[in-house]
Amino acid sequence: MSDIHPDAGYELTKLTKGAPLCSEKALFDIDEQGEWSYLGEPLPNKFARLFSSVLHRIDDQCFLITPVERLRVRVADAALLIVDYEHEDNAFLLDSSLGTQHSVIDVNGFDLKDDGIYLELERGLKGKLGRACYYRFINEFIISAD
Repeated sequence: MSDIHPDAGYELTKLTKGAPLCSEKALFDIDEQGEWSYLGEPLPNKFARLFSSVLHRIDDQCFLITPVERLRVRVADAALLIVDYEHEDNAFLLDSSLGTQHSVIDVNGFDLKDDGIYLELERGLKGKLGRACYYRFINEFIISAD
């Protein structure tokens, strides 16, 4: 039997609990299209994908959190833009614009608002359906449901 705790998120929380905030100023930005920048300069997707793995939302603020530091991240709308999804037995497998995958247990995890369709993801992050996913979702779950 393994000594590893089954909840990796729990272990990460233990490691990062005391990490100090490095700067009051946000060094990273995520725009409305899910594009990342660092100090105003575009960040290549491979680095954004890496940083997104330590991105957390706590009390409506986003941070990159490692065991030794926390960096503030300014998010214009949602941290991740969802560009595709697969739906099977009420569960959803989501693909982000960064090439990361996420899951939502059922259609009730989606929040329809006037400005888009949002969903809660791991580590408190918010995702937003991109335009193509938005129309596909509306067609499959709103219009077809009538």
